[in-house]
Amino acid sequence: MGTSVFFNPNCSNCRTAQGILEERGIDAEYVRYLDHAPSRADLEDVLVKLGTDDPREIVRAKEPVYAELGLEHAGRDQLLDAMAAHPILIQRPIVIHGDRAVVARPPDRLLELF
Repeated sequence: MGTSVFFNPNCSNCRTAQGILEERGIDAEYVRYLDHAPSRADLEDVLVKLGTDDPREIVRAKEPVYAELGLEHAGRDQLLDAMAAHPILIQRPIVIHGDRAVVARPPDRLLELF
């Protein structure tokens, strides 16, 4: 069962999550989602693994582009399209292990998967 992390090396929570995984000897693929944006289908898959259908669970509403795009009252489709086009809107870190995922905020939430 593989482990992957939506990862931004400039994010302290991402680096802390990486440290927790390394301490436990868990090999993970670190997906630099800002460089290689996930597709809408990838985001849909993450939502399923999180056990939700609501993209607001993984959107960063405090990012300036959120306000610039007027996403406060956006529907599901508009949010998913915006996150695919502007990956800075995706919450981090998201840790995926097999068929489950968590938004690791705080980072020790990732331990729920193991």
